[in-house]
Amino acid sequence: MRSAELSIAAALMGLSVFFMIYAVALPIGWVPEAGPGGGAFPFWLSAIMFLCAGAIFVRTLSTQSTGPFFDPQTSRSVAVVSLAILVTIAVMAWAGTYVALTLFLLFYLRIYGRHGWTVVVPITAMTPVVLFFFFEVTLKILLPKGITEPLFFPLYAMFF
Repeated sequence: MRSAELSIAAALMGLSVFFMIYAVALPIGWVPEAGPGGGAFPFWLSAIMFLCAGAIFVRTLSTQSTGPFFDPQTSRSVAVVSLAILVTIAVMAWAGTYVALTLFLLFYLRIYGRHGWTVVVPITAMTPVVLFFFFEVTLKILLPKGITEPLFFPLYAMFF
C-alpha cells in the first residue's frame, strides 16, 4: 500500500506541475476589465493539487502501512462512481451540464449515498443555480447546455 500511495502522490505532483506549466501560457493574474486570466483557475487549482499530493507524499513517508491499497469494497465503490462520472460526461453533450450534474447529484446523494431528501433536494437544486451564476453570469464562461439551451434564452436576456 505504501508504494502505491507514494507512486500516486508523485504522479499527481508531476501532473500538477505539467498543468501549471501549460496554464501560464495564458495570463494567471487579474486582467483589468475582464477578471481573472484564462490560466488563473487551472494554475491555482493545479498548485493546490500539488500541495495536497505533496502532503500525502510526506504523510505516507512517515507511516508504515502494509495493508492493501484497495480492499474489494473500495474497488467496487471506485468503479461505481467512475462509471457514474463517465455517464454524466456523456449526458452533458446531449442534455447539458446542468441536467447532467443534477442527475449525477441525485444518483450520488440519494441512491449511492442513501441520504435523505432533506439533504438531496437543496443540494441538487442549488448547485446548478450557483454554477450558473458563478460561471455564466460572473465569469462569462458559457457551459454546454445541449437540448436545454432554449430554456436559458430568458436568462441570457436578463444577464447579458
